[in-house]
Amino acid sequence: MAVLGKGTAHGACSLLHAAPLGYGSAMALDLPITVRLLDRPSKREVDDSDGVLNHLLDAWLAAGLPLPQGFERDDLHWGVNSKIPKKQGLKSSAAVCIAGLRALCQASGESLEPSAMVRLAAETQLAAGVSLTGSIDDAWACMTPGWKLIDVQAPIEEGVLLEDDGLDPDEWVVLLVLRGERKEQPVIEDFAPHVHAFQQALKALQEGKPLVAMTWNGRGTVAALRDIEGRKMANDSFMNSARASGVSGSGPALVIVIPGTQSPTISRVKSWYSTRYKEVNIIETTFLSSENEDELE
Repeated sequence: MAVLGKGTAHGACSLLHAAPLGYGSAMALDLPITVRLLDRPSKREVDDSDGVLNHLLDAWLAAGLPLPQGFERDDLHWGVNSKIPKKQGLKSSAAVCIAGLRALCQASGESLEPSAMVRLAAETQLAAGVSLTGSIDDAWACMTPGWKLIDVQAPIEEGVLLEDDGLDPDEWVVLLVLRGERKEQPVIEDFAPHVHAFQQALKALQEGKPLVAMTWNGRGTVAALRDIEGRKMANDSFMNSARASGVSGSGPALVIVIPGTQSPTISRVKSWYSTRYKEVNIIETTFLSSENEDELE
């Protein structure tokens, strides 16, 4: 089995859901994914129930881009190794698109601008039905470290309004409380009554305060999703001295941020959720900033 091309990306967490205001933002997390383009099926089964990778090939060919020399579409297969929990709001679909596009570029000798990759990722996610907006902000976040504020209604080449190197991964611990797969996908209309919280998240980003944005965004998201348990769990984290907390994406994962020097707080928060919510799984990770960008290569 030959590897024709390999691409990498990473997961991210929401700072501003794009549905209510048309502005979106996510911050890169140390949740790596590697996608390989192969000349025969992988020995490890690829979990792609939404057909994202199939739609990615559709978008690639529709853009007039070439397949690897000597190969037809049916000759190509995928291999995926991912640390990003699926269907949790941690941008797994956007990440597999970016990593898959990088694999296709390497295999075919093509070189795409970042904005072109984001466009193809958005087309793919809309076609697969895994995104309300195309997740343009998510694709940017899965491609690069730090965070960006994106106008998802602007031309993609012009849509990056703000960008930041991100928070120092040596200073922060991120706990991901996984609550099982999302029960249902919300619709855009669910967010309208809760626009004030998202406006506060947008204001915080404009002031360079991503953790404040994460918390406000989380408040708006649990309200839009009618996620009573998510609201309670986020409040629990503050009671246990977390610095920021909020449901990411359209849920259901809860993202909790704690200063890395506060080991007793980290242990207490882990214990709190694991003892009171038997069904959850907790992952410890951190942010990806431009300072550790070389580690992504």
